[in-house]
Amino acid sequence: MDLICNSYANDSDDEPEPVTNERLTSKIAAAPSIPSKRPYPVPEERQYKPPRRPYPPHGSYSESQTSSSFSIPVPVPVPGRYVSKRERSLLASLSTIPTPDQSSDLSQKPYSSPTVLGSISDSDVPRHVLSSVRHRPKGSSLQTEMPSRMSISLTGHTKAVTAIDWSTSHVHLLASAGLDGAVYVWNVWSNDKKKVRAFLHHNAPVKDVKWSKQGLSLLSCGYDCTSRLFDVERGVETQSFKEDEVVGVVKFHPDNCNVFLSGGSKGSLRLWDIRANKFVHEYVRDLGPILDVEFIAGGKRFISSSDVSGRNISENAVIVWDISREVPLSNQVYVEAYTCPCIKRHPQDPVFIAQSHGNYTAIFSTNPPFKLNKYKRFEGHWVAGFPIKCNFSPDGETLASGSSDGSVYMYDYKSTALIKKLKAYEQPCVDVSYHPVLPNVVAACSWNGQVSVFE
Repeated sequence: MDLICNSYANDSDDEPEPVTNERLTSKIAAAPSIPSKRPYPVPEERQYKPPRRPYPPHGSYSESQTSSSFSIPVPVPVPGRYVSKRERSLLASLSTIPTPDQSSDLSQKPYSSPTVLGSISDSDVPRHVLSSVRHRPKGSSLQTEMPSRMSISLTGHTKAVTAIDWSTSHVHLLASAGLDGAVYVWNVWSNDKKKVRAFLHHNAPVKDVKWSKQGLSLLSCGYDCTSRLFDVERGVETQSFKEDEVVGVVKFHPDNCNVFLSGGSKGSLRLWDIRANKFVHEYVRDLGPILDVEFIAGGKRFISSSDVSGRNISENAVIVWDISREVPLSNQVYVEAYTCPCIKRHPQDPVFIAQSHGNYTAIFSTNPPFKLNKYKRFEGHWVAGFPIKCNFSPDGETLASGSSDGSVYMYDYKSTALIKKLKAYEQPCVDVSYHPVLPNVVAACSWNGQVSVFE
């Protein structure tokens, strides 16, 4: 009983472990032992006292488990020897420290952001594209040519793609947004990875995406009640603009890249200043969900399209607003009982068009009183309740529209005659966008999640 009490009473790290002569002689050949400390040093040892080691003597460590890159020695438990609390805590802490091989692997492994998937360089862009960009006179555009085939297919979205947009400053980059909550940037002519950026910051479906005309900034909005600004070069989100409703559409101001307009599901229209991170103007009217917006008159006015089908009225379907005064200039532009999911301004003429759910595209004047052209309209494609969009070519000579039958329809702007029809998808073709430099290049997206480029 006395032996048991003595063995369990010695819990201090400062007191030595009792070692008998029989036990010492039996273990001396197996492993080195820890020398016990004298309770009282002799007078000669008081003159020089070596510094106390923070851990047990060298004999308790294994040379094979230490390295020059690590100064912390690893203790090896000796069979039959008592392990103190200090040694137990040291062994527990060292179990979480990587070995020299592991640490070197971690230091050599490059850090990669989940947003950055590839290079946005234009090194793989065809020469005719680069030469067209570099040698094109300012303000001019090439003559429109009809694309004949699908040349590039871009896959990555798992649900419907709601919007696509070409970059005007980096013409080899195409952005897309989808109901899967993803915003992708594609290096269209890259020989390596074509999906070069993946912005997954939205936690709900994304409705719209737009490039800034200056630099590599990208703006998106969606069902998570936010508009988000991304730096494409660094692959990071720079700002988030929160609202109290679903944001269905965003549009940069044509002359000021620090200002953009947003339209919400409760009918609110807000003009945001990116530098102040807040909206500076709000346009209030009893409207339904905003479907699209477009600037006219050099950015002094804008047009909004809203869903008024549930109210059975048509006077607020298309409204022209004055930006500075925050008042509507006309609310009886389009009086037919159809909603218009897309509004586009002509590049040169004082004209804008409205894609109608009546399966046609109407033409309006951008000058007061914003009259409808009753003698011309673009017909032949189908909208059928889908958010089908359309777009003018850079020179304004042709109009391309998606269709619920999965085709791309191309019309002559002056005669409104159908020039070409391209069968692209089995499901609805939602959006069509002309390349900003090459009029014979058109991008389109589908309700099945596919993005395609036609040449």
